[in-house]
Amino acid sequence: MKHQLVFKDFLVFALYFIIVAGYGYWIYRKKQKGATSESKNFFLAEGSLTWWAIGASIIASNISAEQFIGMSGDGFFVGMAVSVYEWLGAAALIIVAVFLMPVYIRNKIYTMPQFLKMRYNETVALIMSVFWLFLYVFVNLTSILYLGALAINGLLGGAYFHEVMIALAIFAVIITLGGMKVIGYTDVIQVGVLIIGGLATTCMALTVVSEKFGFGKDIVAGFNILMKEAPDHFHMMLKKPEAGASQEYINKYLILPGFGMYIAGQWISNLNYWGCNQYITQRALGADLPTARTGILFAGLLKILMPVIVMLPGIVAYVLYQHGHLPQLEGGHKDGAYAAILTLLPAGLKGLAIAALTAAIVASLAGKSNSISTIFTLDIYKKYLHTKADEKQLVWVGRLTIVAAIVIGVLFTWNDLLDIGGAGGYTFVQKYSSFISPGVFATFILGMFWKRTSGAAAVAGIIVGFAASVFFNQAAVKLMGPETILYSAFPNAHGEYEIPFFISLGWSFLTTVIVMVAISLAGPRVSPKAFVLDRGMFRLSPSSVILIAAIVLLLSALYVKFW
Repeated sequence: MKHQLVFKDFLVFALYFIIVAGYGYWIYRKKQKGATSESKNFFLAEGSLTWWAIGASIIASNISAEQFIGMSGDGFFVGMAVSVYEWLGAAALIIVAVFLMPVYIRNKIYTMPQFLKMRYNETVALIMSVFWLFLYVFVNLTSILYLGALAINGLLGGAYFHEVMIALAIFAVIITLGGMKVIGYTDVIQVGVLIIGGLATTCMALTVVSEKFGFGKDIVAGFNILMKEAPDHFHMMLKKPEAGASQEYINKYLILPGFGMYIAGQWISNLNYWGCNQYITQRALGADLPTARTGILFAGLLKILMPVIVMLPGIVAYVLYQHGHLPQLEGGHKDGAYAAILTLLPAGLKGLAIAALTAAIVASLAGKSNSISTIFTLDIYKKYLHTKADEKQLVWVGRLTIVAAIVIGVLFTWNDLLDIGGAGGYTFVQKYSSFISPGVFATFILGMFWKRTSGAAAVAGIIVGFAASVFFNQAAVKLMGPETILYSAFPNAHGEYEIPFFISLGWSFLTTVIVMVAISLAGPRVSPKAFVLDRGMFRLSPSSVILIAAIVLLLSALYVKFW
């Protein structure tokens, strides 16, 4: 297949690259002046990010190939129900901004392992540092590289997968080596390109639908056609499969198990991701509380828009495919949906769409690499390997860690050793992240708000959370059968019974909490390392109240419309 790009597309993409690289270099040169701590400046931007830079950087780092390719693929397969990741994420950001961020900032927390050491002990911090490093490198970096290269390669004719992967890796390293301030401020451009390019792609895709069905270039008509031709794709809730349900429907339910995932699983996944994740919180940890809180709530508003950009093109691809307009998807994988939509765009707009996709990929790779570097350098290297390292040594170790992480990511993605393509990009990330989510979230939330939680309980919680996740995901059905009072298991595409992983996540979290509470009750009434909290920490400014109200009202309207 010949590549789908022409000179105009390459010109638009080149302009994007020059602007981001040039602005990044200018920020890098500027930040060198007046920095009081070279390492804090590199890893945390030394509190210099504004609220809009924090919000934009959070979104730019969050929205990546996982969403553009993976969520669009699930939009193709399941429909609007996959938007729960984004819309419940917006609600979770309210909780993070109001309740979690004051605890971090009051106690001058800069890394998540530091929180665990301060609240519990060094053993807990070290265990989780290793866990996070493995997760970020082998799940997040690899999936971002694989899915991003897959999409862009499709537009270049399908013969440049490895070349694209290397180019993305190099671009990400260039941005990341400048430190968090460069990442944060270039992310403002990245998220602008992401939103403009993403919305333009969605609007053009809807006009294509309208034209194919004889209604001319009408965006509204295109959306109405989607709702008419694929009504099952416009519901937020999937009902539990009944006897005789098709395998296709069961596969959808395994990914998004209806109301059950709202009881616990989705909340745990989102609150852990947005509130206990170095990759996300790092943008706000260097700021004061009003700035951090406003930036996080601004990110919550932007999250509500994301399904229009990353999910709706998947439904467009589904409707067009069903009517024979996207033959390249015949027998193909759902993760090819977004790339198929991009082939329909006119010259120039393809370049903008690829720039948006590249912006999302590079911003996420940069943010993830910086977090890997921060955890390894500050929480492992400085504390255990070279306790007397000076500022310059720490920065250089941080930079070497960035390069090493990207190289490892490329090596494991080169021939898809982790089977990201087989699992489906978005499902791959969510499922494997869920193995550590219960233990991590329970350890953080109990540590913040229950003064009795002990260090021994935290160690047990991390271990039990992981063990319980393995049990419910791998062994429960074999030992207890497919139907119990705790869960209902269903046959997957391979004919093996499995519990929907969001249901497994809920039970794993509850098991972890019970164990942690039991162990803590055997200790002192108040842990000597408990945080001191007061109501003033959680008091909201009028602007925060307005932002929260806007998010809640928009989410309510969406759920009323598409329940």
